[in-house]
Amino acid sequence: MAEAAIKQADKDKSAAQEEQQFLTFMMGKDEYGVDILAVQEIHCWVEPRPMPNTPDYIRGVIDWRGTIVPIIDLRVRFGYPEATYTSTTVVIILKTTLSTTEQECIIGIVVDAVADVYDVAIADLKLSPSLGSKVDTKYIKGLTKIEESMIIILDLAKMIDLNELTQ
Repeated sequence: MAEAAIKQADKDKSAAQEEQQFLTFMMGKDEYGVDILAVQEIHCWVEPRPMPNTPDYIRGVIDWRGTIVPIIDLRVRFGYPEATYTSTTVVIILKTTLSTTEQECIIGIVVDAVADVYDVAIADLKLSPSLGSKVDTKYIKGLTKIEESMIIILDLAKMIDLNELTQ
């Protein structure tokens, strides 16, 4: 009986490693997702303090629990039309590792609304299609389909490009 319990525990552990959870959110009618383990907090919208000489997609910074956090407006970053912030607008505070320096950082992303949390089988996560040299897909980790919705999974490590900020 103990042997059966050990086999079941190994099977459950293996199944857990084959799935990943994603927090999904809305940008217009599109649904995006980020790794749930990167999410530190979902924060109501507060106007950030603008910072001079930063790209237009960086709205400014906020003080989050004593940490200065840059706020990235995904509408601007992804070329969506500007929208008014409403009661459903939130800032998702995320911890990520910068792809260029391997340095951990905390960022906030402004989104229209939080949608759901999904368990996604790793096998169901499809690579972003190659759309040619004129279409930039560097922020996309992959795509997955949940029921009838196609969800774009973001690569957080590429959301802040230090080379872009120093130009």
